[in-house]
Amino acid sequence: MGKPALVAAACAIGVALMVALSFGRDAPAGVPAPLPAPVVTAAVEAPIAPPAVSFSASAVQARRAQLELWQQRLARSEDTLTKYKTSTRYPHEARPLAEHPDQLRPFDPVAEEMPLRTPGGQPAKGVHVRSTQDRVFASGAESVRVTVRAVDDDDRPLPLLVTRAVAFDLPDARRPAGRPQVPVNFTEAADGSLAAVLQPSTQGFSDFAGTIRIQAYLNQAGQLGNVNFDVVYNPLVPAEWAGVREALQAGSLDFFLKARVAQPGRYVVSARVDDATGKPFALLSFNDEVAVGEQEFRLRLFGKLVRDGRPAFPLTLRDVQGFLLLPDRFPDRAMLPRQAGAVHTSQAYALDSFSDAEWSSEERSRYLAELSKDVDEAKRQVDALNR
Repeated sequence: MGKPALVAAACAIGVALMVALSFGRDAPAGVPAPLPAPVVTAAVEAPIAPPAVSFSASAVQARRAQLELWQQRLARSEDTLTKYKTSTRYPHEARPLAEHPDQLRPFDPVAEEMPLRTPGGQPAKGVHVRSTQDRVFASGAESVRVTVRAVDDDDRPLPLLVTRAVAFDLPDARRPAGRPQVPVNFTEAADGSLAAVLQPSTQGFSDFAGTIRIQAYLNQAGQLGNVNFDVVYNPLVPAEWAGVREALQAGSLDFFLKARVAQPGRYVVSARVDDATGKPFALLSFNDEVAVGEQEFRLRLFGKLVRDGRPAFPLTLRDVQGFLLLPDRFPDRAMLPRQAGAVHTSQAYALDSFSDAEWSSEERSRYLAELSKDVDEAKRQVDALNR
């Protein structure tokens, strides 16, 4: 072997030894050594441009749907806020009477119409029974007036007889030891109807608190039927009225209903206010605990209600009704005497004597804050989606 060949062989053996040493002494036999990493020549690479921002059609559609959804939520939240703010600008105790048409004439009789029939029987053809009842709740010495009449399909009066009528207490009427039934007399009234009056305190119910039923048996030309009138009676009269005074204070007009209270507890009182032209204007109410003795129930005609409604003065306070609430029992109330018709006429006041401020309370402030948050959140979402 020549000298050049020996040098080449020595170099090969040296390279092999270096490779073996670099991979450890215990490398498995027969496993070829890995090739050395390729040498990369240094070079200046061009900067990588960011990918272009693009939205697919589905992404654009989804964003548009989100925007429409939040726009709808914004409209609803703004509408809710506006309606709540408007509906609560006056307190619960002083509202426009137009909001409560069922309270316009609280002492009007309760009227019903039904076909002539016996319980479980078929209705008589062409015969309609019309009945009225001037009150449902009664206390003390109050009486209840009921009427009944018959008409045909063309509203023409038909002859009618009350063959028998009785009053009894519920639910004791079917018990052998129950309160005896009391006869009730119906007579012809001026309008042609048959009318009867029941005064529980003098007709066997002076010590009874509960429901009294008046049951009348009818006969229209041989066709029979029944009609019932239910009265909720309580012998207790918890308070007596003792006059009215008024005072303009804090930008509102207060009516103070004086009363001699015999039974303490929670009293609920309501009254109506008409303006000088007779136009129904406001419904006022009182709901609070009252002690025994000479007391006053304050009914406040709220200033802003006057400023907005601009009623003609003087005002008339009318149709006052009230009761003592008796929780967890039946009857659940004991009525105060009715004050039907005009009860008090106010003085005349200038419109600018009344405050134009809206009603405020912790509850109203809390609700307005929460509803405003809903509006602000919806606006934020709409603005973000519009960018």
